This record gives sequence, structure tokens and C-alpha cells, in this order.
Amino acid sequence: MLVLKLVYNDDLDFIREIQDLRTILKKKNITIGVVESVELDSHIVKILCDDDSYTEKVKDIIDLYISNILYKIVIDKYKEKEMFDFLIDNYFFLKQDEIIEVEEEIMKVLLCEEALKCDSLIYCMNKMNSVVEKIKDCLEENSEININGFIRFRMRELREDIENIIDKVVENYMVEKEYKEFVKLLKYFVEIQESKIDEVDIIISEGGSYLLKDKLGNDIFNEFMKELVECRIDTDAKMEDIIISGLITNAPKSVIIHGENNCLNKEFLETITNVFGERVHFCKGCSLCNIKQIKF
Repeated sequence: MLVLKLVYNDDLDFIREIQDLRTILKKKNITIGVVESVELDSHIVKILCDDDSYTEKVKDIIDLYISNILYKIVIDKYKEKEMFDFLIDNYFFLKQDEIIEVEEEIMKVLLCEEALKCDSLIYCMNKMNSVVEKIKDCLEENSEININGFIRFRMRELREDIENIIDKVVENYMVEKEYKEFVKLLKYFVEIQESKIDEVDIIISEGGSYLLKDKLGNDIFNEFMKELVECRIDTDAKMEDIIISGLITNAPKSVIIHGENNCLNKEFLETITNVFGERVHFCKGCSLCNIKQIKF
């Protein structure tokens, strides 16, 4: 029984992926046949299944698998013909090297080789699934698909989802770029000023609260707060921001972090590490690391 007929030109090659489908289905005790032929400039692949093995579930599995193959082809074609122009038209402020860099990031996300941060991950996954579902709907409606024609005439339906993902990747790229520039500036500021304190111990309790001590065991959080007031900085800032501000102002020679695994804000520790570099040390176990709860 013919399940699906795919027709395509020489510039496409995905027969290996279809052969892989046969291996996958065989593990599920489902046998399919794959027949290849060439007519003029067209390659034809027929996916066949025994009448006894064929069910709607088998058809659904095949359609979903082929949809994911076609999704990758669509993405490759979009990159080849449209992505650069889209980036130039919408992100004209990016330099040439930045466009090349962001293109690589976009393709990693679109081909699921790399995930964005959590706040963008679900959004992008939903958009990618939307593209796959639109392709699958087409397969369900037709037992024969000309892939080159599909890309040519159906790209309009898929373009919006693809470009929404691109917008999100570029947005994350710009945020990350600004963050790196900000960290670079802070790092330079720390390096050029004289240290006002030898050591700062940052103690993180099981609940994620923070305690700051100098090497003599004195609580120095209030000193950090006092410096903020003197600089007329908003004292309603998050505790992490107060700590980072105090560290930068005092430029300690050593920053020791206790209870790393208790931290609920990993970006906070990442920022400290990026700014202070070799001055940062993570304690693997001492009396300070064993503080269960910090009381104020």
C-alpha cells in the first residue's frame, strides 16, 4: 500500500533520513518499503506499507517523521534564500561580523542544536512545532508531495513562525552582547582601582539568603548598604545588586563563595565570576558552608 510519494529535484538529498525511518519502525515491529526512482530531473521516493501492518497510527508516525525531515529542508532553504535579507532589513544596525555570528546562533536554535534561555525556550519550541504541524497537515491532506513546489508555494505560511523565532534569537543575542559589554566595563573598573578590603565571604544558606563577612568574620552587608546611600543609589535594589555593587566599589582581593549549590540565582554567581575572575573561589566545605538558615 502506498503511504506517501515524495518528488524532489537534484538539489535536495534526504534519502538517508528516510532509510533511517525504516530502521526506527522496524524496532516497533512495523515494516515499510522505500522505493527510489528517477524520472527526467525528478527523484521519486515511495513509502510503502503492507496492508496488514497499515493503521492510522502508522500513517501518523510516518507523517510526523517526514514532517521533521521537511522542516529541516525548509529551514535550510530559508537560510539560503531569505535569512540574510531579513536580517539586513530588520536589523540594519548589526555589523557584518555580528550578522554572521547571529546567523549561526539562529541556525543552532532552528535546528535544535542549541536551546535559548528558559524564558525564550518555550516560545521558540511552540513556533517550531507550529511549522512542523503545518507541514504535517499538508502530508495528511495529500499522499503525493512535490517538495520543491511545497517550499515554493507554502513558505509564506511558514515564514511568520520562522521569523518570530529569528526575532527572539536576535533579541537574546543583543541582551547577551550588552551584558558582556557591561561585564567588561565592570571588570576594567575593578582592575584599575585599589582594593579597599582583602576578603569578602559570601555565604548562601539553604533558603538562598545571603550573608556577607570579611576575613575577620564581621558582617559587612550594612557597610555595602551605607555606600549605596552615600552614592544616592536606590536602596530598594535587589540584594544581589547590592552585593555586586558593594564588591565593585570595594574591589576585594579575594571573593569566597560558600554554599554555591544553595544559590537560587545562578546569573548572580556568573556575573561575580565574570567580573572578578581569578579572585573568585568556591569553597567546597567549611563551617560557613554549613549555615542552614540566615536570620536577620
